[in-house]
Amino acid sequence: MTKLRERKNIRKAVLESLYGAVEHNRPEVSGSVLRAELDLPDEDLSAACVYLADEGLIHVDWTSHRTPAAVSLTHVGVRLMEELEEEQEEEREEEREEEREQQEDRERAERSQSGD
Repeated sequence: MTKLRERKNIRKAVLESLYGAVEHNRPEVSGSVLRAELDLPDEDLSAACVYLADEGLIHVDWTSHRTPAAVSLTHVGVRLMEELEEEQEEEREEEREEEREQQEDRERAERSQSGD
């Protein structure tokens, strides 16, 4: 049985892969491509897809063996990924601003020391 952290990481990887496909104008990804790209066993990919589909984030066409034949993000899934992308960009901008402020503080400290 896959641990909780691993299951979350697999679900995140599935969403990120599908979002990347959408960004490249591939709204649907075959299950075999997704499985190969993420290097996942059928059971783990299927479990992630069931969970994400139940959450309304993806749509899955299933094979007769209950493995994903084709997977796509729903509108809700796209919106979630866009929100996450925006949050990450805001965090990066805050980090850059903090680094600039620290650099300015160091420069001020150096100027005050050299002025003594």
